Amino acid sequence: MCCIEPLTWPRLKSSCKAWDTERNEFMQTTTTESVIEKTRELCQAILDQPEYQTIRQQIETFMANEDAKSQYQLLSERGEYLQHKQTQGVQLSDEEVAEFEKQREQFFGNPVSRGFIDAQQAMHKMQETVSQYVGKTFELGRVPEPDDFSSGGCGPSCGCGH
Repeated sequence: MCCIEPLTWPRLKSSCKAWDTERNEFMQTTTTESVIEKTRELCQAILDQPEYQTIRQQIETFMANEDAKSQYQLLSERGEYLQHKQTQGVQLSDEEVAEFEKQREQFFGNPVSRGFIDAQQAMHKMQETVSQYVGKTFELGRVPEPDDFSSGGCGPSCGCGH
């Protein structure tokens, strides 16, 4: 006679569930670690791009320039104030609009400020492109080709949101 107790369905089910849980945790950990490692490699590849280096330099130049930052702060505050007035139904005076436009022209006339705005736009475009490629990869189950973005939009780097 066998001394091993026969497995009953509830014990077998419990045993399988424990094994599945352990297997899933192992697979999730392994998958997560490998995805994180590949994502880190992508991040490093982006950081190594000359275009990214130029963008970072423009941002750092702006951040070190107190006059440009002050102009940006004043322009932002003034723009928010005028927008708030408009949403409240208050008509903006010609003087208010002219003053805002003058501040805006001064800000954009500063090469450091212009470089900062250009850098922000380029950074946003890079982020959108990466996001669209990753999203399309999940959607298609393969690395997307440029033609995969042509239906319903301008492409991954257009920035129009398609």
